[in-house]
Amino acid sequence: MPLILSAAACGSEGATTGATTSTATSTATSTAAAAPSGVKVTGNVGAKPTVTFPAGSPATKSSYEVIQPGTGNDVKSGDRVIVNLTVYNWDGKGNAVQGSSYDTKAPETIAVNEQLPQVLQEGFTKVKHGGRLLAVLANDSAVQQQATTPAEPTKVFVFDVVGTQPAALKAATGKETGESIKGVTVTNPGGEKAPTLSTKTGEKPPKELVVKTVIQGTGAKAKASQTLVVHYTGKIWGTDQQFDSSWERGQPAEFPLAQVIQGWQKGLAGVPVGSRVVMSIPPDLGYGSQAQQGIPANSTLVFVVDVLGAY
Repeated sequence: MPLILSAAACGSEGATTGATTSTATSTATSTAAAAPSGVKVTGNVGAKPTVTFPAGSPATKSSYEVIQPGTGNDVKSGDRVIVNLTVYNWDGKGNAVQGSSYDTKAPETIAVNEQLPQVLQEGFTKVKHGGRLLAVLANDSAVQQQATTPAEPTKVFVFDVVGTQPAALKAATGKETGESIKGVTVTNPGGEKAPTLSTKTGEKPPKELVVKTVIQGTGAKAKASQTLVVHYTGKIWGTDQQFDSSWERGQPAEFPLAQVIQGWQKGLAGVPVGSRVVMSIPPDLGYGSQAQQGIPANSTLVFVVDVLGAY
């Protein structure tokens, strides 16, 4: 699990921001700064930091500190920020490091949006690419928790901003291949318009997963471990009955590929960003004998999917 997901669970939208005074300068190659909490960070941006904690009890109020402002592009609300991060449990005892992407050599992508604790939403917009941000996430919202719920340790994050993820596409873009699944028709209107999917056919559904590329994208191949941004329409084989469409909702879907049905996991891993694919998914790789809303039991599912982004 990404460090930001496993460690930031204690953060809440109720978290309050602290002062943003920084003792670092944009020309410094090594920094030492004290956050309002008294936490000190030393070391060069681009390498695993050293964090020193003050004596006494951990902070009970969330705060952030710009350790190194950076000299690159601004980080804006709505950006997907690529960061190296190091996380500590500030318990007033061992204050142990919980993990660091400098150890795993796997930077993480964080969406700067309302789903982040407020302290991070604000803090990220105060640094540029190449900058370093210190964030303390305490249990500011503990009063909203049940009395029987133990308080999470205060977390300390050091984020080094590497860059931002390119914005997701609006629709598939590339060359049409002419590929199709027998009995299924996909019509491509071009531009940013939704494709039309028809599954009304007397053909017997395939017993195995079938994936055909309708439009060949030129982006990086989606990985099983990534979160995908997609537009899609889903119908039942043979009936043309539609049960879902992100196009009709007017908003692409976003999800970790590892958390969706097996047919999607197997069918979309390795698909280049920008591609449009049509998939026939047999029941054992879909919902099996369990009926879902709008999906009868033992249905073969057909999806046309535009892979708009992967991170």
